[in-house]
Amino acid sequence: MKPETRRVGRPPQDASQRLARAHRILDATADLVLRWGYDKTTVEDIAKRAGVAKGTIYLHWKTREELFVALLRRERVEMVTEVRRHVADGPATLRDLLRLLVLELLGRPLMRASILGDSEVLGRLTRQKWDGTAEAELGGGFQTYLGTLLKHGALRSDLSPAEHVTTFVSVLYGFLTVSPMMPAGYRPSDERLAELVADAGGNAMEATVPATVTLSPTATDPAAAVTQAVTRATLEYVDAALEVARRKLRVSLGFEETDQFEEHEENKENAR
Repeated sequence: MKPETRRVGRPPQDASQRLARAHRILDATADLVLRWGYDKTTVEDIAKRAGVAKGTIYLHWKTREELFVALLRRERVEMVTEVRRHVADGPATLRDLLRLLVLELLGRPLMRASILGDSEVLGRLTRQKWDGTAEAELGGGFQTYLGTLLKHGALRSDLSPAEHVTTFVSVLYGFLTVSPMMPAGYRPSDERLAELVADAGGNAMEATVPATVTLSPTATDPAAAVTQAVTRATLEYVDAALEVARRKLRVSLGFEETDQFEEHEENKENAR
């Protein structure tokens, strides 16, 4: 019986090859969007840069918008992965989390353009919202994270959970969006802006005097025990946010099954 030949343009049968090709297309898309802007970047341009046929791109994504959603979701996975790497080194408080988020957001041109609504880069995409509200972007584990900090006396108890979320989002996005509007002499460096956000968020949300908390009978240093608990909670939250980001990326890449995707992510992390 004559073996079946794969038609030109059909996604590779091997899942790892298909995933590698999708990432190659996303790499090309990122390069072109940052150079020319989204509105001027065509599928033909992307296909040429990626070394694939135009129709091949549509085998992965039905529209150019879906392709760009996948690109932004990949950026978010890489951003949260880097935040996690720093958090894992500890200690990691709410202030540290804010500072790391700002540094990563501003250090990634596509994420920066997305947050600031940069029309030169994103074009008409600035009028669309991809992943819901700011609270949804923080992930469902954020409320749990705040609750853990409150239990350990690391947060103000006079603010409700909703008020803590509002404060966190307002400080984070407020500083990021206002800074570019200021006169040139009033714009801090990215590093300094990250410190300002961390200080503002910490001063607004963290408890001035830690509450009395229940510690393990073996704990010899209460302050150190609380610091360890807060660091562990921060890492658990970032892990949860990373899983959410990876799940969304898997959907955008057409990988409902996680094995090949997770193997690819692990190989990328090991290559750093």
